[in-house]
Amino acid sequence: MVSAWFEIALWKRIFAALILGAIVGMIWGPGSDSIAWVGTLFVRLIRMIVVPLVFVTLISGVVSMGDPNKLGSLGVKTLAIYMVTTLAAITIGLILAVILQPGVGVDFSATAPEQVQVAIPLSERLMSIVPHNPIAVLAEGNMLAIIFFALLVGVSLLTIGEKGKPVADLMESSSEMMLRITHWIMEVAPFGVFALIASVAGTQGIGALLDVILLAVAVLIGSAAHLFIVHGLIIIKLTLKLSPIMFFRGARDAMLVAFSTSSSSATLPVSMSVAEENLGIRPIIASTVLPLGATINMDGTALYVGIVSVFAAQAFGIDLAFSDYVLIAGSTTLVSIGTAAVPGASLFLIAAVTQTIGMSPEQTAIVIGFILPFDRPLDMLRTAVNIGGDLSVSTAVANWENEFDKNIFEKPINS
Repeated sequence: MVSAWFEIALWKRIFAALILGAIVGMIWGPGSDSIAWVGTLFVRLIRMIVVPLVFVTLISGVVSMGDPNKLGSLGVKTLAIYMVTTLAAITIGLILAVILQPGVGVDFSATAPEQVQVAIPLSERLMSIVPHNPIAVLAEGNMLAIIFFALLVGVSLLTIGEKGKPVADLMESSSEMMLRITHWIMEVAPFGVFALIASVAGTQGIGALLDVILLAVAVLIGSAAHLFIVHGLIIIKLTLKLSPIMFFRGARDAMLVAFSTSSSSATLPVSMSVAEENLGIRPIIASTVLPLGATINMDGTALYVGIVSVFAAQAFGIDLAFSDYVLIAGSTTLVSIGTAAVPGASLFLIAAVTQTIGMSPEQTAIVIGFILPFDRPLDMLRTAVNIGGDLSVSTAVANWENEFDKNIFEKPINS
C-alpha cells in the first residue's frame, strides 16, 4: 500500500487531497478547524527551509555562472518582465470590472468597518534591501535583503578565484542538501493540503462568495485570462515557442501548493524544485528570479486590488475618468512591490490604491470589512496566479540567458 501511494504522481495526490478536503470541510463545518494544525505544520515545514534554500542556492548559482557581469543582464530582464506582467494583470482586472460592474447595487449598510495595516512605502521597501545585520535578516526572512547579501557573497567568491573554492563547494553541497529536504517535505503536502482546504471550507465555505458573486466571477475570469493569455499564450507560446500545456503540466505542483497555502513565500521551495526538475530552468535562474518574484511579482494580487478598487468606486457612486484608471494601474503596479508574500497581504494595498481615486479612509474601511469574510478563497486563487507568473517569467529569463534545458521541459513526467 505504501509503495502504491508513492507511485501515484505527486500532483494527483495533492489535487485529490484538495478536492477531498473541500468536501470534508463543507460536511464537517466549523469542526474541521480541529485539524487545521496539520496544515499549519506543513506550512511551517516549508517555511523552515525557505531562507537556507534561497541563500545557499543563490550563492551556488552565482558561482556556477562564472561571470558576475551576467548578473546585470539577468536583473534588468527579470525586473522589466515582472513589471510588464503586473501591469498586464491590473489592466485585465480593470477591464473586467468596468464590463461586469460588480459594485453596482451593493449595500454596505450592514458592514462593520475593518481597518488594516497600511502598505509599506516603496522607498522604505527599497531601503530595506541593504541590511543593517545580515544575520538578522536571515533570521527575519527579509527576502530582498537575503538576495542582496547572497549576491555579494557569490560575486566575492567568483572574484577571489581558487581561494574561494572550499566555500563554493560547501554552498553547492548545501544546495543539494536543501533540495533533498524539500523533496521529503513535499511528500507531506497531500496531508497538509487536505487539512488547510478542509479548515477553510468548513469555517468560511464557498457560500460566502455568493454575497459578492460578480466580484468573485470577475476575479476568477481575470485570473484565468491572465494565466492562459499573458503567460501561456503570449510568453510561453508566442515568445518562447514552447508548449503551454507542457509548461502548466510542469508548474502544477507549485500552483496547487500555492492555492492551498495562499502564500508565495511558503510555496517558494516547491517553485524552485519544479523549476529545475520539471521546467528545465537551471539553478542560477531558479535561485535568483523565483525568490525575487515571490517578493515583488504579484500578478494575481494586482489584478484583485484593481478589481476591488473599481468595485468600491461603483458601490459608492464615484465616477471614474480614464485618468483615474491610469492612476489605479500605476499605483497598484508600484505598491505591489511592497506586498508581503503571506495570506491576505493584498488587503494592505487597498487603502493605498483607493486613496488615489479620492476615497476616504472611512469608505475604504467599510469596503475591507465587506470583502474580508470571503477574502481567503480568492486569496488562494490569486496566489496560484502569482506562482504561475513567477515560473513563466523564470522560464523566459532562462531562455534568454541560455540557462534553459529544453529536454527537461519536454520530458515525460509521471502522469
